Amino acid sequence: MRNTYLIPLIEQLKEHTNSVNAEFMCRYMKNKFPFLGIKTPERKQIVKNFIHESGWPKQEQLETIISELWSMPEREFQYFGIFFLDHFKNKCTQNFISVYENLVETKSWWDTVDGLAINEIGAYFKKFPKEINPVTREWMDSGNIWLQRSSLLFQHSYKKSTNKELLYNYIRELKHSKEFFIRKAIGWILREYSKSNPQSVIDFIETTDISNFSKKEALKHIERNTTKN
Repeated sequence: MRNTYLIPLIEQLKEHTNSVNAEFMCRYMKNKFPFLGIKTPERKQIVKNFIHESGWPKQEQLETIISELWSMPEREFQYFGIFFLDHFKNKCTQNFISVYENLVETKSWWDTVDGLAINEIGAYFKKFPKEINPVTREWMDSGNIWLQRSSLLFQHSYKKSTNKELLYNYIRELKHSKEFFIRKAIGWILREYSKSNPQSVIDFIETTDISNFSKKEALKHIERNTTKN
């Protein structure tokens, strides 16, 4: 049975189906998922109108709502799931990490995993820092590249609060990975941390045998600033 709160939203989304856009969006995502073909500005307006009319769901409904949105085939429904998670991310309880883990492992691709890792999981670990080591250790050991990517990217917005020892240890464990999304994540998180601690990142790269691709990504911000100066 469909959640009554979601019925109007689902109906509105399906009314805005655009087959031309859907084909393009599907190709862009390597044909991983079907799309309704609703572009971001239009999606934002639809959800703005929906929230204005229906209000936000109750927090105790959140897990059920997200589960239903994740079960639907078209990718826009997962995007709306993340929209609801963003609203509640600072109110989540300690057991909600299992929900995030399941979402990372289900219908996995960068367009949902990265937002979950950086925004939702990042906020969760700020709220429950004692969970960082045991949870991310389990994710690293899982062999699942999306959980491993999340173990790197959750500190994306931590800046000077980044636990660099943990980050560097996880990069060392993954440095020989052939997976594009792991190598990309290594470069990306190092580049982001270099904005707060450039010398530390330089020292790490000089003493760690990461891939040339990761290294190139990691040094982009530092090299750009060097060129400017």
